[in-house]
Amino acid sequence: MALSPPSDVQKNIDSKENKKWLFPFVLVTSLFFFWGFVHNLDPILIPHLRKAFNLTDLQSSLIDSSVFIAYFVMALPAGYIMRKYGYKSGIMIGLVLFGIGSILFVPAANSLQYIYFLGALFIIACGLTFLETAANPYVTILGPSETATKRLNFSQSFNGLAAFIAPAYIGPMILSGKNLTQEQMDAMNPSELHTYLLEEAASVKMPYLVLGLIILAVAVVFYFTNMPDVKDEDKDGIDGASFSGALKSMRLRWGILAQFFYVGAQVCVASFFIKMATTSAGLDEDTAAKYLGFFGLTFMLGRFAGTFFMQYVQPRKLLIIYSIINILLSVLAIMGTGMVVVYTLIAIAFFMSIMFPTIFSMGIEGLGHNTKIGSSLIVMSIVGGALLPPVLGLISDATGSIQNGYIVPLACFSVVLLFAFNGHKTNEA
Repeated sequence: MALSPPSDVQKNIDSKENKKWLFPFVLVTSLFFFWGFVHNLDPILIPHLRKAFNLTDLQSSLIDSSVFIAYFVMALPAGYIMRKYGYKSGIMIGLVLFGIGSILFVPAANSLQYIYFLGALFIIACGLTFLETAANPYVTILGPSETATKRLNFSQSFNGLAAFIAPAYIGPMILSGKNLTQEQMDAMNPSELHTYLLEEAASVKMPYLVLGLIILAVAVVFYFTNMPDVKDEDKDGIDGASFSGALKSMRLRWGILAQFFYVGAQVCVASFFIKMATTSAGLDEDTAAKYLGFFGLTFMLGRFAGTFFMQYVQPRKLLIIYSIINILLSVLAIMGTGMVVVYTLIAIAFFMSIMFPTIFSMGIEGLGHNTKIGSSLIVMSIVGGALLPPVLGLISDATGSIQNGYIVPLACFSVVLLFAFNGHKTNEA
């Protein structure tokens, strides 16, 4: 019996390996779309709830804080569970929390209490923490290490697809288009005011209820799917995995710092997009929401374009170029007027699109058995999305100009640029 040439044998092995990982890769990539979808409803919720509860810019920024503080709180527990029980367990827990939190929007809307919305968002974000802690590193190990960054950028591109669909198609369902002045609200009798506020709050119920049911259905699919897993063989730490060991990596330390500021920048730019569009360019809410959809579309296109460019340009060098461009665009957003500001923010979306996955993959590169710990620490740094938007809100409230607050993303992109210059170095470099 003739034996196949070694090259043919290797091709057959590679083909079987690819098929083994293909469906799990598709399924995990779908998670990027779902958490991108809910994240990109936040910029719609901020102006909507600001209006429904008569909030200041600082108070409305607590929507972002309630979401991203969960990443800080839950990242280490998520990492521990996945080190002990594997990626699939973490994904299942994340989906269940995500689904329950979404469904809780119904009683939150019925209560007319802002704090209940923040609580539901926190539960959603706890679920997202598990999903992101699992999915980002999982994608990087589903194939050759040399293409990990491109693979993660591809999966993250579906996060960008959600960034277009959520504001463009779901935004109009939530935003009523009614913009009553404080004088008009004061002139209402208690019954009329209660009815108005109830209608404003109720518009979020159906989108989040449907989303929650879909997410729970996805959890069922994951449960019955055989997911190849990579678990730590030794759960007592004999293999040497530790936080101190992970933090010896200069790449990881830089990655944590850069991701903190990048996520802060992304949330600042996206969450206050509608406020910038309505105040700087004079657009109404519905039109601003449509432009926010273009913002998401541009973000998505940037992800796919970045994946293509990385075939020819090293990810680190592309990150340097994009960071410099976004620093310049942030200056224009602060100083510009009219529609120039809107188009500038949309351009920022394109050039920040590759930053999260590129920082993530560069940060955990070479960690080996410390990869899950490193992933947890980078996910923890997403707390930048909780802490930096209130700074923008404070500057806006203090100066009376939302544009002045965009000095915050300007500073954030500067830190990302420093990471791109230094984050690739090893401890020996």
